[in-house]
Amino acid sequence: MVKDQSLKGIIAYLSDPGHKITLPLELLKMEALMHIGFRVYSDSINPSSRFRSWKSPSIIMEGRRTNLTCIRAQQPVTKNGALTATSDSVVEELKCKEWEIGVLKEEIAATQGIRIRRQPPTEPPLDYVGPFEFRLQNEGNTPRNILEEIVWNKDTEVTQMKEKFPISSLKKGLENAPPPRDFLGALKASYLRTGLPALIAEVKKASPSRGVLREDFNPVEVAQAYEKGGAACLSVLTDAKYFQGSFENLEAIRNAGVKCPLLCKEFVVDAWQLYYARTKGADGVLLIAAVLPDLDIKYMLKICKMIGLTAIVEVHDENEMDRMLAIDGIELIGINNRNLETFEVDISNTKKLLEGKRGEAIRQKDIMVVGESGLFTPADIAYVQEAGVKAILVGESIVKQKDPTKGIRDLFGKDILG
Repeated sequence: MVKDQSLKGIIAYLSDPGHKITLPLELLKMEALMHIGFRVYSDSINPSSRFRSWKSPSIIMEGRRTNLTCIRAQQPVTKNGALTATSDSVVEELKCKEWEIGVLKEEIAATQGIRIRRQPPTEPPLDYVGPFEFRLQNEGNTPRNILEEIVWNKDTEVTQMKEKFPISSLKKGLENAPPPRDFLGALKASYLRTGLPALIAEVKKASPSRGVLREDFNPVEVAQAYEKGGAACLSVLTDAKYFQGSFENLEAIRNAGVKCPLLCKEFVVDAWQLYYARTKGADGVLLIAAVLPDLDIKYMLKICKMIGLTAIVEVHDENEMDRMLAIDGIELIGINNRNLETFEVDISNTKKLLEGKRGEAIRQKDIMVVGESGLFTPADIAYVQEAGVKAILVGESIVKQKDPTKGIRDLFGKDILG
């Protein structure tokens, strides 16, 4: 019995030389595609192939149908059409399919305008023969920008963490997690009370672009100062390598009695991270449209709703905004004014993305917009509020202040405690 029924788990199980099985590989390949969320139609299998020539299941993707043809070397078959194989041959077959699925996922992301690759491109397995056989990897395995570098590192980190904390243990851990607090409700209440954009104050020690922002960094003291200054919610960086954050910081703030709902500011690449964040006391998470395809966003939104997390879906440009407006169930959209390619900041990006039909769609859907990056002065706050923003996420301009509470007053030009 295979305990871990993920594709990698199946491969690990079959790698045991003692396992000899009889498997219909067409079903294995269908399962591999279904594992990543595609709807598979069994009538698309070529019944005459008998595993000598295999036509992949049709994949429905945003209303378009894509057929892939994968040619395999001749394999011995039984009378009922199943492949009789040792573990080694099936393992190699699954490794080929896993690699192929990875390439396919990247191509699907590219059709949605996503430029951030989730993993470094790799060469196919030695025995691979298929539709991607002659695909050239001209760009190599160098990250295109800092976000892609962070995402690649995060993918490796999460893979290692999942081995230590299986999803089954995290689901059990939800029973002992602090109860989720109403992140969106706190933002709306603050906006109604003050008439100003609700503040999500960021607990952040460092960033890749600015280096260390606060030498005497005590996450609990910073969080308490933010709460005292009138922050509606807090954002806590949990990435260690690039932002010097941690989940220990998130837990410490929650356990210190800070009442503000907490956003786990993490680079989410796997649904496993949502469960992990909730067990650590998070009330909200960030989903980045530049990283996650639509299918992943939809799936993760369902998980967030199921386990009590509020999701801020972050966009950077018109394409990402249009993609997210086409997805049902989004309640918070964050507009990041930082260009992912150049890292330059321009707060007019917020106004551009909220003009015309997009702004009208946001109002019709009753989506609350969060302004992010480049907000340092009362004039900046007034500018994005005029554009339609009802909440802001700010870190650098207040965490660098000796007294973060005063930093909040300076940011708004007044006391926002009311």
